[in-house]
Amino acid sequence: MKYRTFLIKYAEIAIKGKNRYVFEDALMHRMRLALKHVDGDFSVTKTQGRMYVDCLSDCDRDEVTSALRKVFGINAICPVVKIANEGFDKLRESVVRYVDEEYPDKRHTFKVFAKRADKSFPVCSTDMNSELGAAILEAYPEMKVDVHNPEIELHVEVRESIYIYSKQIEGPGGMPVGTNGKAMLLLSGGIDSPVAGYMIAKRGVKIDAVYFHAPPYTSERAKQKVIDLARQISGYTGTICLHVINFTDIQLAIYEKCPHEELTIIMRRYMMRIAEKIAVQNDCLGLVTGESIGQVASQTMQSLAVTNEVCSLPVFRPLIGFDKQEIIEISGRIGTFETSILPYEDCCTIFVAKHPVTKPKLSVIEKSEERLADCIDELVATALETEEVINVI
Repeated sequence: MKYRTFLIKYAEIAIKGKNRYVFEDALMHRMRLALKHVDGDFSVTKTQGRMYVDCLSDCDRDEVTSALRKVFGINAICPVVKIANEGFDKLRESVVRYVDEEYPDKRHTFKVFAKRADKSFPVCSTDMNSELGAAILEAYPEMKVDVHNPEIELHVEVRESIYIYSKQIEGPGGMPVGTNGKAMLLLSGGIDSPVAGYMIAKRGVKIDAVYFHAPPYTSERAKQKVIDLARQISGYTGTICLHVINFTDIQLAIYEKCPHEELTIIMRRYMMRIAEKIAVQNDCLGLVTGESIGQVASQTMQSLAVTNEVCSLPVFRPLIGFDKQEIIEISGRIGTFETSILPYEDCCTIFVAKHPVTKPKLSVIEKSEERLADCIDELVATALETEEVINVI
């Protein structure tokens, strides 16, 4: 029995009201995009609160599930055996055969979950549960029924066709990308910002990204590392438009003219200013960062408040309450951790003060920034004019 159909289950979309179809259509669109990277021809359809992926040609089951597991909005992927709706006798034979082929070792407990969406089918759901269970026990006496905690949950759905499945592959959950607007991610080469991009995209937000490059203090390998991270999260988010900003001259001006204990916070404020300009130009509704309260000096409550002051767009921080270990665990799960820990310099780490201010006052920081008045506008304009844009797929 070949698996040529996959039942797609979603959770949060199901609680939407009259506009639920908008989210369903967006989810189907994201699935079709994901399957373009898999060998084979596929049909994505929906009917009666169910979505199906049908393989129209030979395909690799593992490749299909791997691609779909990166589509936000999917709660579970169920490889199903699809048979014609040709009566109960044919169904009983198919179920017994399914169990035989799927579970060579018959020493399992099981329970049948039958659902009759097609009310013209001659056997009701309750009777199907008992009669299919009896057929399995008759064919394989070593199996046992356990209605409370079965090892095998055998699902049978009777619709225009009949679907048999017993395995559910966990999906990423969330909402389909693109259903909740667009935001600009400040992407560095660290562990946190790629995870922040993943987390905000999981809520249906389309993301672009901006990276602040500082040659010669940061190498081309550091830039490539960020491109690689963008490519890894684009597997979940779709194509990312990466804006590379040359930040060297701005950093040097801050280093030369401002108090060194304030370097990080002032550099961060100018990064936010530039990121916001790019965000507005690209129809983004907010900025996204990987900050977590108290993780470093620039992420104290006082520092975040001073950083926020330069932005008119909202700043979203999906990791704000996460511990570092929690962030590391997610980065490992989504495949960015090993890239993030490669030892290539980040522009922020080059100009770090020995004793950075942890409780900055806005009035003091603004006073320090006045020292940049004779050059900063021109430097920012040049940085924006010379940006490099890379479409990362």
